[in-house]
Amino acid sequence: MPYSPPPELASLSLSEIAELVQAQKLPPVEKWEPEETGDSEMQINADGSWLHQGSPINRPAMVRAFSTLLRREPDGSFVLVTPYQKLGIIVDDAPFVAVQMENEGQGKDRKLAFRLNTDHLVIADAEHPLRFPAGSDAPQPYLTVRGGLEAVLARPVYYELAEYALEDNLNPFGLWSNGAFFPIELPA
Repeated sequence: MPYSPPPELASLSLSEIAELVQAQKLPPVEKWEPEETGDSEMQINADGSWLHQGSPINRPAMVRAFSTLLRREPDGSFVLVTPYQKLGIIVDDAPFVAVQMENEGQGKDRKLAFRLNTDHLVIADAEHPLRFPAGSDAPQPYLTVRGGLEAVLARPVYYELAEYALEDNLNPFGLWSNGAFFPIELPA
């Protein structure tokens, strides 16, 4: 059956998005420990583009398929893993980019859903926290996707998120999503 991306987030309620998130079936890469190892000769650039031997992988279906086999190792490295093979992959920043966001509610009742550049959906919550690393002039927020894998928020998504935080004007400054609070440390 051919893959079809989920509909636009804006046309869905958060409960419909939650159902789609639950329906996403991913391989159990965390359980696979193959003996054969090597180098995939692949790289994920900071902008979320995938390369093989320095050339872009232009087929979104290929990127989507490879992204489901991605795993972060305890030493912080990244691998593509199957039951038979584990191949190293270079990741410049985060392996995913959150390219779209949908919001429902405000304050403690807010729920935030994100579409990744691979068309996977993630709802920010205690298991999928947002983090806002301090210490840089240009804050770069991240969303936990799964198993130590993160998505960097695309700049327009980050600006939209910042608008919600400013609207809520909470003390400490931050955002709620799906019952979890995520503090935002402002640059000094």
